Amino acid sequence: MRLSSRIDRERDTIEAMVDLYCLENHRQDSLCQECSSLMEYVKLRLEHCPFQEQKPTCLNCTVHCYASQQRILIRNVMRFSGPRMIYRHPMMAIYHMVDGIKYRPNKKRTV
Repeated sequence: MRLSSRIDRERDTIEAMVDLYCLENHRQDSLCQECSSLMEYVKLRLEHCPFQEQKPTCLNCTVHCYASQQRILIRNVMRFSGPRMIYRHPMMAIYHMVDGIKYRPNKKRTV
């Protein structure tokens, strides 16, 4: 895992999540066609992220950049893989949690 770039960490984390999801749900040695195309889509969206190095985690992001079909797929991947990441990739999970706190966009308070 590369620690130097926020986008690289995000890409590595999502790739690990997709790998875990595909392995457990599609039972193949390598990524299936559906998961492979999803991963290519994710990489493309990360390259065009308007926040780049200040990118918040998807949960905290103000811009939802996935098309509706891919959004459903990635949501399923994250729901399945997210809780399992702490056991399979603990450092990635910890960095992802820290990034979720560190890169949280400022929200206006209403009183």
